[in-house]
Amino acid sequence: MNALTWIAVGSLVVWVWLLLGQGFFWRTDIRLPSGGQPADPGGEPGANLDDEECWPAVAVVVPARDEAAVLPVSLPSLLAQDYPGPVEIFLVDDGSTDDTGKLARELADEHGGLPLTVDSPGEPPPGWTGKLWAVRHGMTLAGARPDTEYLLLTDADIAHEPDSLRELVRAARGSGLDLVSQMARLRVATVWERLIVPAFVYFFAQLYPFRWVNRAGARTAAAAGGCVLLRREAAERARVPEAVRHAVIDDVALARAVKRGGGRIWLGLADRVDSVRPYPRLAELWRMVSRSAYAQLRHSPPLLVATVAGLALVYLVPPVALCAGLVADRPALWAAGAAAWALMAATYVPMLRYYRQTLWLAPLLPVTALLYLLMTLDSAVRHYQGRGAAWKGRTYARPGAAP
Repeated sequence: MNALTWIAVGSLVVWVWLLLGQGFFWRTDIRLPSGGQPADPGGEPGANLDDEECWPAVAVVVPARDEAAVLPVSLPSLLAQDYPGPVEIFLVDDGSTDDTGKLARELADEHGGLPLTVDSPGEPPPGWTGKLWAVRHGMTLAGARPDTEYLLLTDADIAHEPDSLRELVRAARGSGLDLVSQMARLRVATVWERLIVPAFVYFFAQLYPFRWVNRAGARTAAAAGGCVLLRREAAERARVPEAVRHAVIDDVALARAVKRGGGRIWLGLADRVDSVRPYPRLAELWRMVSRSAYAQLRHSPPLLVATVAGLALVYLVPPVALCAGLVADRPALWAAGAAAWALMAATYVPMLRYYRQTLWLAPLLPVTALLYLLMTLDSAVRHYQGRGAAWKGRTYARPGAAP
């Protein structure tokens, strides 16, 4: 066999391992645990109690920067939460220039529902990202109520079904979890969203298999920042958000801090929590990925090279091997390429079904992977040009780098 055939066989071996040995990342059946009934404050998890007095107090913290376009859809869903216990919403206006705070107050007056406090912390000090500075301010406001047991950290572009908070708390209390996070179902409407968005969640699950995240004692930790229910005591023990104040990928850093602090965490796909932010063009999706891709690699050139090589081996080699083998009439080459490509497509099918998309997108995963490879390279280029991790007018340096 020639070199390309050996490479194609290597790609096939990797896909067999990914199918069976990477935490069954491709399955989409990790959903919010029922958890039974919430326990009373002094009781055991899973106690069969459903008295309104047994539901703990929750503070909802919503960091928001220039979110006037999505607030009319997302904020009313929070105001309308059907939660039996005490709950208050704190929307933290992170230096918006589009009257986000004013609109939030108007929506609260129009829709009524849960009490809403709108405040602003001012510009973040050095060493803090804007979002985490806003989260810190929201947690400080929530701390004025000493009986608050849980914090719901949710983004301004996330819409919740009326029972969302109730089910999150039920899962946390009933299963004894310190952090419960749901990967919100992202919007998939345009051609580019269909091509890129399901793959974004697929790649995330491949990197952080949910079963490994949810296994007590496992090192893997991750969360989805759009919807995180966090027990206040666990946050204090993990020194959140101070311990992760510089993190651009703040959700993963938060989960790691909680798990290092001895907390139990859970991550899964959402059925009733949705992102309403549109990404109609490739440019918006490109920015979403490239702003943090190199930060995910810890700004390491060796990791960048390894990632590019890995993406090429796993996703690009199979179709190249199939086409080259057919043209050169090399059965071993095209057979290895075809088998690897088939496994790749098969593992993508559950995610496409979750997003209610045509299964004909499955064979196009190599095209999407190539786009992600280019986005990752662009992220590195932007970093070395001083434009890395830029979002809504702010650019964040690598932690520890000179200002």
